[in-house]
Amino acid sequence: MDAMLAYCGLTCDTCPIHLATLEQDDRKQQLMRATIAKACVEQYGMNLRVQDITDCDGCRAGTRLFDGCAKCEIRKCAMGRGLESCAFCDDYACEKLLKHFEADPSARTRLEELRGF
Repeated sequence: MDAMLAYCGLTCDTCPIHLATLEQDDRKQQLMRATIAKACVEQYGMNLRVQDITDCDGCRAGTRLFDGCAKCEIRKCAMGRGLESCAFCDDYACEKLLKHFEADPSARTRLEELRGF
């Protein structure tokens, strides 16, 4: 399985937070983080400031994680069950995932591809 695919089906390698982590130019990185914070507030109702957008190496990397990823209930559940992905869970698709899919339907598509649908 792709190491940059989050348990929930998000693609970490295209995540704006991960891309900001990789950005070498400090000015560009700060602009990216400002854009991310604004989008999180507008799209998800999160109360984030620029300084809240921390480095993230991806959901399954287990090293540097964005606070939202570190606290993610889906991630905690999958790790607790020893799953490589929610796609392989006996309870697929649970309420947490269904709610997640409302915000990102493409995550469902990626997980269902893993499931063989």
